Amino acid sequence: MTLRFSVLASGSTGNAFYIESDKNKLLVDAGLSGKQMDKLFSEVHVSPEGLDGILVTHEHSDHIKGLGILARKYNLPIYANEKTWKAMDGSLGKLSLDQKFVFNMEEVKTFGDIDVESFGVSHDAAEPMFYVFRNGGKKVALVTDLGYVSEKIKKTVEGADAYVFESNHDVGMLRMGRYPWSVKRRILGDSGHVSNEDCGLALTDIIDNNTKRIYLAHLSKDNNMKDLARMSVGNILTERGIEVDLYDTDPATATAMYEVG
Repeated sequence: MTLRFSVLASGSTGNAFYIESDKNKLLVDAGLSGKQMDKLFSEVHVSPEGLDGILVTHEHSDHIKGLGILARKYNLPIYANEKTWKAMDGSLGKLSLDQKFVFNMEEVKTFGDIDVESFGVSHDAAEPMFYVFRNGGKKVALVTDLGYVSEKIKKTVEGADAYVFESNHDVGMLRMGRYPWSVKRRILGDSGHVSNEDCGLALTDIIDNNTKRIYLAHLSKDNNMKDLARMSVGNILTERGIEVDLYDTDPATATAMYEVG
């Protein structure tokens, strides 16, 4: 029993995460066009028609842009909480009733041999939530789009074998950058996005000897760089005597499939 996954796309322009066991296949979010989603799946040699479902984190367009198209094309079920369904109304096009399922916050749903736990995050959406995946003693946590990492979230995601964790911006770059102050304030606020430094500090509280790798996710195109994110997070972990492999993600290219072993 095992889990394999790929961060198909991650960034402010589009997000999608794929995870599978030997028996089941799940997608989280489809924030790129249908054509781009098909291309990303082909990069990791997965056929989307075999998916057991698409889990939705929240209604922002960089997470649902291709959701309706993909679900219609391959006749896939979609799972989201009620407030997110309401917020997505009008954005997905026509879906049949048997494609629409409710997945409540702080619930565990089982898809074959994958247990999925949802947890709430602080972000400026209707009812945003992310997911922890478990199979055969292995645990993968997906944690992005949040203004801060609460103690409750840390407890839910601690001790995972692998993390996909938000490292959205460098605070200095954001403060000096071209964004209007209202946008900067939103990003820096409690319902915005986690900085490189806050990512590193949160990780020091939650990773343990099981943790083999961390994917730094949802990097801002304007206020961050892959090397900078890796260096900033890496320095914080090293200072605290933590050695773990850090990996980049990309808004347009899938990461290689990783088997959690």
